[in-house]
Amino acid sequence: METGVSSGPEVLQLRVVLRSISPLIWRRLLVRSDTSIARLHQILQIAFGWQDMHLHRFEIRGREYGVHQDGGAFFGTDAHETLIVQLKLRRLERFAYEYDFGDGWIHDLRIETTLLIDPKRVYPVCIAGRRAAPPEDCGGPLAFMANRSGYAMIGRGEARHELEDLLDEVEDEEWDILRYYHPDRFDQRAVNRRRAAEPGRHKVHENRDHPKKWMVSSQPSIAPSAPCGSVKSKIRCN
Repeated sequence: METGVSSGPEVLQLRVVLRSISPLIWRRLLVRSDTSIARLHQILQIAFGWQDMHLHRFEIRGREYGVHQDGGAFFGTDAHETLIVQLKLRRLERFAYEYDFGDGWIHDLRIETTLLIDPKRVYPVCIAGRRAAPPEDCGGPLAFMANRSGYAMIGRGEARHELEDLLDEVEDEEWDILRYYHPDRFDQRAVNRRRAAEPGRHKVHENRDHPKKWMVSSQPSIAPSAPCGSVKSKIRCN
């Protein structure tokens, strides 16, 4: 089944899985078929709690797409003008989105099914998911997996003195950020509350995707994704 042009826009049910992480970190999203590649980049950034601090790219059937950023590659097509429906992706066909070429966060995307637009719903919307995305700049999948238990202990609220054997000195500001992060935490309702509060959300009567970001987060609404560039070297692997 292809998502080819029909009498009007459809809704794509996307399953997105972060590669090389166990247990799985994933999201299930409903996105309109007339969403641009540039918009999809924004949706994925916020659905996983990334902060759009690094370069990115999509790889679809051997071709790269993305929004040009300073210091990054130029792409052959305009991501703001290229719509998902124009790619004619088949159901369950996999394509990839990579964020942060240093850490190498690769997201595998598949279209699970296509649905009719529900006039009572606002798109995009997250309908399921598990676990928080890793903190920014934490070193990539291997480093995250090695330090995952340390992040969980901080997120459970354990006292700093109880973690002396696990942690080197962590600055107070970094500790305050990490104590709101837990790798097993995912609040779907918080994600969609923030989505609903964003004035640029995609109403069903629009025929093109809104340029503003879909403001949601994979973390609790009180805490952004933890920027742990300096913290990653301070959590000792067992």
